[in-house]
Parts: sequence; structure tokens; C-alpha cells
Amino acid sequence: MLNNDEIKAIIPHRYPMLLVDKVVDMQVGQSIHAVKNVTANESFFQGHFPEEQVMPGVLIIESLAQAGAIALLKHPDFSGKTPYFAGIDKCRFKRKVKPGDTLDLHVTITKMKGPVGKGQAKAYVDGELAASADLTFALGA
Repeated sequence: MLNNDEIKAIIPHRYPMLLVDKVVDMQVGQSIHAVKNVTANESFFQGHFPEEQVMPGVLIIESLAQAGAIALLKHPDFSGKTPYFAGIDKCRFKRKVKPGDTLDLHVTITKMKGPVGKGQAKAYVDGELAASADLTFALGA
């Protein structure tokens, strides 16, 4: 398990864009189960939407991407690299994510070829699928 300080030592993201709070389980370079606690204090809730606060779907996908990046960048071959999105496919949103929800982030790395790879990502709230996507990423210097 990794806490917030340990996560910040691995990925370059910082508040307000650091969207992973802790790592529950990880197979370095292969898979990860991480958590994002969604709170009413998140800045994006001021405009999305004030009457019915809903976490933007793009930020759910970003949370998943950051979780996958942690699993990759913890590997000695990729330590210190910068992760970039190269593609998002088969993205689906199945339920709203609201303040008070805990996002369980699951990412499995399915392919690596040089600095480019793919992963299958799923976000759950209370065991219910909230979002899923196939992510393509590239690791830069």
C-alpha cells in the first residue's frame, strides 16, 4: 500500500490534478487497485454542476490513468518518466460519481512495446461500475 506522499514521489501530478489518494494493491508494471476519495471540496464541483454535483467523466478517466501510471513508474525501467495519454478507446460511463463517493480504480497493463503501452481501466463506486476505458499511453523523458 502507498500513501499520498509515496504517490507524489512516483508521479509528477500535484494538487489540484493529483487524483489518486492511496494505493491498496499493486503488481509493479502489471496492475493496480487505487482509491480516489471524492469530496465536496473539489474545485470542479463549483461549476459541474452547482445544483447537482457530478464528477466530470474526464477526471474519472484521468484518475484511472494516474493509477496506471503509478503501477508503471514504480517499475525500475520506467522510474522518473513522464506519462502521457496517447489514446482513449471504448470509454463508457455507467453511473454518476458524487461527493462522498469512493472511486475504486483498477487498471491492468495489457501491452508494452518500448515506451508505448495499453491498459484496461475500470472505476467502481460501492462495487458498481462507474466508468471503463481502454487507455493508450506513452512514457516520455
